[in-house]
Parts: sequence; structure tokens; C-alpha cells
Amino acid sequence: MTPSHPLEATTTALVFPGQGSQFPGMARELFAQNEAARALLIQANDIVGFELTKLLFEGTEEDLRRTDVTQPAVFVHSVAQFVAQPAVQPSMVAGHSLGELSALVAAGVLSFADALPLVVRRAQAMQAACQEQPGTMAAILGLADEVVERICQEISAGGDVVVAANYNCPGQLVISGSVAGINKACEALKAAGAKRALPLPVGGAFHSPLMQSAQAALAEAIERTAFSPARCPVYQNVDAAPHSDPAEIKANLLAQLTAPVRWTQSVQAMFRDGATTFLECGPGKVLQGLVKKIEPTATAGAVA
Repeated sequence: MTPSHPLEATTTALVFPGQGSQFPGMARELFAQNEAARALLIQANDIVGFELTKLLFEGTEEDLRRTDVTQPAVFVHSVAQFVAQPAVQPSMVAGHSLGELSALVAAGVLSFADALPLVVRRAQAMQAACQEQPGTMAAILGLADEVVERICQEISAGGDVVVAANYNCPGQLVISGSVAGINKACEALKAAGAKRALPLPVGGAFHSPLMQSAQAALAEAIERTAFSPARCPVYQNVDAAPHSDPAEIKANLLAQLTAPVRWTQSVQAMFRDGATTFLECGPGKVLQGLVKKIEPTATAGAVA
């Protein structure tokens, strides 16, 4: 696919990872080597009210896997990496799930000081929803999206919730729902020809109707927070379309909790709209790999 209307010869899209990209020792080098990142990491401790940096630098994988720690950790690392590279000015941004909040800071929609409390509230609300409505997720490899969607709909019609949750790249779709729904779906999808159906070590059914109670908790926090018009388009998870209007961004951010992450479609849309280079900003390299699978002719790398 070639870009339909290139904005310039090289147009950079910044992409921000979500939960799952964390690792022990994250952000330690940023803290040691960059003054702007160090100031932001110290500010993060004050905002969350505990030594988040201690968990980032010294926490175990188990410590960092708790949703209420993981989400602030990944968000703070991502934004610290962004502020450490002021020369990197994106033409467009997107974030995978939690990463959408990092993208909103990069686009000037949210200040870091306003966004971090929202991240904390989101994590708390999702953790509470997991306890109220236990669920899980699984990665389905090697099947067309339409087949996965159809089988999920059939199982859900029988009373067990299971939905498509993350459209990560062609041939890789994560499903989310009740434990019974996921188990049934994995069996049915393997029978339908899936190469693999891998249960994921997550605490709940993210991006599914089982997250509905988290929406109410987050809605109140979003309404109390100042959102500004975006400096560059933000391609949001719920519709894979560019947004700059604060009201639209708020509504989509809230809807994201129970809606699928349309990552494949977001990358395709950014490429179509002129993005030739995708730079991942945050811990890990997962998004770089997904970009190359979605648009093989695009350049994918990391914010150094």
C-alpha cells in the first residue's frame, strides 16, 4: 500500500506501548543520563504518593505485573523517554491501550501532571472491575479476524462473554472475556485452524464488556481533567481515526475500556495518511515488530 496523500517526504508517527512492555530496571538509564527525564520521574513520585522510581529501578517482574503499578510505570517511562528527546516532534501519534494516555501527553492534549492521576485512576478502576467480574484473555495466532469474530459471537450468544479485544497485526488477535468463554473460544478456534491459542497471564478481561464498571469510575476523573486541542492528530484505539477535538478524545478514551484496540487499523490509517517512519517511545520493542507486520514498507524503530 502506498501513502494516499503524503504530508512530507518523511513523516514521523510516534507510537506508545501499553501494559505488558514493562521490565525490571526500566527508566533507570533515563534517570541517570537525562535531566528532563530525571525531573519528570521525581515529579511522578510526588504525584502518585509513593516511590514509583524505586519500583521501576528495583522492582521484580512480579512487583511490576500488578495493574496498579504496571500502568503508571509504563506511562511514566514512556513520557520520560519523550521529554528526553525534545528534537523528536511527531506529525501524528497513537498509543496501544494504556499507551493512548502517553500519546495524549505527546500531542499536548494532557499535561503530565494531569495525565498521571488519570492513569492511576484507570488502573485502580480496572483492578476493581477485575475483582467484580473475573475474566482473562488469550492470543489467537494464524486465523483471519472474521473467523475469530464469528466464533466469539457464537460463544457469547450462548451466554459466556468473549470478544475480540486487540487487533495487533494480521494473524494476531487477542480475545477477552469470562474464563469459561475464553476456554470455549480457544478450543473452538483451534478446531477452526488457529495455529495457536495462548492464554495470557493477565488479571482480567480488558477491552471487553466486563470492564463496564471501570468506565463509570474513570468518567468522573476524565470530566474533572483539562483536555486541550491536540497539536497533531491522535489516532485513537476505538475507531483508528485521527482526532484533535478534546470532547471527541475524552469520549473515545472512555469508550476504549470496553472496546477493542484497533491497532492494525490505526497503523494502516497513519501509513495511508503519510507516516513513513514509526518510532516507538517507551519500554520494549513490541510495537516496532507489529508495525513491520502491518506495513512492511514502513520504517520502524525506537526513540533513542
